[in-house]
Amino acid sequence: MTQRDTVRRLLKEAGPTYAAEAGIKLADQPAPLYRLLVLSVLLSTRIKAGIAVDAARELRAAGMGTARAMADSTWQERVAALGRAHYKRYDEQTATALGEGARYLLDEYRGDLRRVREAANGEFRTLAGLLGKVPRLGPVGADIFAREVQLVWPEFRPHLDGKALQGAEKLGLPTQPGRLAKLVDPGDLAHLAAALVRVTLERGLADRVT
Repeated sequence: MTQRDTVRRLLKEAGPTYAAEAGIKLADQPAPLYRLLVLSVLLSTRIKAGIAVDAARELRAAGMGTARAMADSTWQERVAALGRAHYKRYDEQTATALGEGARYLLDEYRGDLRRVREAANGEFRTLAGLLGKVPRLGPVGADIFAREVQLVWPEFRPHLDGKALQGAEKLGLPTQPGRLAKLVDPGDLAHLAAALVRVTLERGLADRVT
């Protein structure tokens, strides 16, 4: 089986982005970009990805799908939404961080992450530095955000971080981002990145693909 065959099987088995799994129809618009940012914060903690995805869904269902709505919500409303998704261990700290982060984005960028995109000017390091000012969104969260947002912000392609490259190594694929990226169409890079992360995190996935 060629490397392209492996990638095709991988995308078929585990290709949805985490944003799609969370019900986010990603577009270069303020609301879906904000929901991706929230998902990135939730995925940054040491908690199962499925729980973080469920938590993102619960927050959206509770009406907290924009920076303004999140800022206007109460701390208890945020805790309750996280609790319904069993995001228990970090619920109180995360509820605080989400409120503070929403207010920060409103103050600095009018709640519109497209302004962050403009400020980053296609440089991931700059993007990561700007995102790092959002509470609880450190380097891990910046990588998660970039992996997913490359679907609609093509200037950040290819973004295949350490976790994705670990998955590539398990599958016998190239571990250099440039070489790995050549195995898919540019529009599939976000899907490839998510699938490779799942190979790293989910036991048995590599065996099913290869």
